[in-house]
Amino acid sequence: MKKEFKIEVVRIGQRLVRDDRVTTHVALVSRAFGANKIFMTEVNPEIKETLDKINTTWGGSFELQFIEKWKTIVKKKKEDGFQIVHLTMYGENVNDVQEELQKKDKILIVVGAEKVPREIYELADFNIAVGSQPHSEISALAIVLDRINNGRQFDRDFPNARRKIIPAKKGKNVQVKETRD
Repeated sequence: MKKEFKIEVVRIGQRLVRDDRVTTHVALVSRAFGANKIFMTEVNPEIKETLDKINTTWGGSFELQFIEKWKTIVKKKKEDGFQIVHLTMYGENVNDVQEELQKKDKILIVVGAEKVPREIYELADFNIAVGSQPHSEISALAIVLDRINNGRQFDRDFPNARRKIIPAKKGKNVQVKETRD
């Protein structure tokens, strides 16, 4: 059994127009696929409200922290013993490094929006590619988190959930806890 571990994500930048939705999805995938926290720069504060509502309804204590400079948090996490994993089309194939990543107990995953600064390639302990064709940073994040967690994230319990989906072969089965608000 793997020891307790911590996965956090940092989102660098945001492209205007389309990125509120994409950035929200980066946070939702981070939460659902096993990360504990996400750091974000240049984002709409409504994203925090959305995540707070998700935590209230679906349980858990996933955190979002707004930051001014991505480099400060990456360097601090590195000093704290986190392995820095940068998602990029130009890195090592995820298939070649997934077993090594599964042995780490503190990981910070860097997800870029626009072209990321060259410096992140140097700061990262791992520059990881999910395939060698253009694709979404959301899908790359989901795949890397799945590889790190080896599918165990789907067995995770989200405490204090008001709603919980019960797997069903057919139809929908949602357990709803009554609350007194």
